[in-house]
Amino acid sequence: MVERSNSRYLGVNITRKSIIFLLISTLSVLSWFLIFSSTNPNRVLDYISVPESTDSPLIIIKNAESPNPQNKEDEKRGGTKIEELVTENREEATTEEPISENKENENTEEPIRVETIEKVSLSPTPKPLKVYMYDMSPEFHFGLLGWKPERNDVVWPDIRVNVPHHPGGLNLQHSVEYWLTLDVLFSELPEDSRTSRAAIRVKNSTEADVVFVPFFSSLSYNRFSKVTPKQKKSQDRELQENLVKFVTSQKEWKNSGGKDHVIMAHHPNSMSMARHKLYPAMFVVADFGRYSPNLANVDKDIVAPYKHLVPSYVNDTSGFDGRPMLLYFQGAIYRKAGGFVRQELYHLLKEEKDVHFSFGSVQNHGITNAGEGMRTSKFCLNIAGDTPSSNRLFDAIASHCIPVIISDDIELPYEDVLNYNEFCLFVRSSDALKKGFLMGLVRSIGREEWNKMWRRLKEVEKYFDFRFPAKDDDGDYGVQMIWKAIARKAPLVKMKVHRFQRFTRPFLGLSKD
Repeated sequence: MVERSNSRYLGVNITRKSIIFLLISTLSVLSWFLIFSSTNPNRVLDYISVPESTDSPLIIIKNAESPNPQNKEDEKRGGTKIEELVTENREEATTEEPISENKENENTEEPIRVETIEKVSLSPTPKPLKVYMYDMSPEFHFGLLGWKPERNDVVWPDIRVNVPHHPGGLNLQHSVEYWLTLDVLFSELPEDSRTSRAAIRVKNSTEADVVFVPFFSSLSYNRFSKVTPKQKKSQDRELQENLVKFVTSQKEWKNSGGKDHVIMAHHPNSMSMARHKLYPAMFVVADFGRYSPNLANVDKDIVAPYKHLVPSYVNDTSGFDGRPMLLYFQGAIYRKAGGFVRQELYHLLKEEKDVHFSFGSVQNHGITNAGEGMRTSKFCLNIAGDTPSSNRLFDAIASHCIPVIISDDIELPYEDVLNYNEFCLFVRSSDALKKGFLMGLVRSIGREEWNKMWRRLKEVEKYFDFRFPAKDDDGDYGVQMIWKAIARKAPLVKMKVHRFQRFTRPFLGLSKD
């Protein structure tokens, strides 16, 4: 009796649980049905996957039709609305081949077939960098070249009729300041017909991406850093002091803490005093050999090329067999700091066959002779001297002589977008000083590999060339490449400025009322 009673009770209990479970399941199915029926019946789900990196495309996956599709035109219109929303102010979407894999919906047992994948670039159409340039006294820029304005209220030369001449010579290798300033001025003129400008000047600083400081610091150091008998301090020192006073007093500097300012300091010894006062700015440098990391570094600043001194090798058809010299170096052999490698290599290589390794200078047509030697050589040595970089690298590029870079601390222009391994050889100093290592390396490069690097050199040489006036096909020449490098840092600069302004009240051009 007890067993029968328990069985009856158990049966009743099981029946009640089944009924409750069935009721809950029914209600759940009805609720999901109501949810789906309230949406567009032709589009169950549009799943948008946003990559973490803004360099990757945005991927839109369009799911399959619902079990009872209606008008196909309605479905297309629905897709267009989603697409327009996502691609607004972006590049046009491109479509890949359909994907055949199925994707299960986590909330239903109904499989979802993926129709298409559309890629939408997150990178907006490139726009020119907006540059606000201070109208500084000519003593900071073209006045250093001997240019004098006709009136006191005139700051800039009329470059349509008179472009102040650069003195050239060794001064020319650090002349990036000259070319950048001319380009900013030229961007304002109707004569600038370029359709792909990398930078344009704006007159309102609140519209600018960066603030450009037109101080010819390298020229100032090269020509006016020595103290004359009648001076207590050099003209270069006075200019640096006046520069600091001027720049730090401007509202643009106060609003940003100088983090959006671009200051040229290409010569390693330029801005020796002012750099310690203006270091929040973005410096345009040749390298970081004479900077402490807290003043200048590759994350904050821009490495710009030297202006090559040898002429460009136009219509070069030499190829592997047209360059009889294997390895070439001509320059100062005994240098300070890291330059000891040069003298060690000199003793290792001076007796090697097909190697030219000798002392040279700019005297007695030294530049012309070096250019001719590079044009007849397969490889050109670029060895660290007083600083990690030298103009010799860019002379080699202009001569289409494969650079062999022996400089452990060198930083190179545009290396975030340009792969130097395609046209240069890199050798650690410790390896280069091993007997036979360097010669074994260059001799191991055969005709096919060398010709490939040589062809690539001819493709990239324009990135390191400076010219004025700019032409419509100058989109990838030296000045434009530097502006593009600055533009790539502009988003980080903006973030730094916003962080700086957290506890300040920046001047936004509002009236005092």
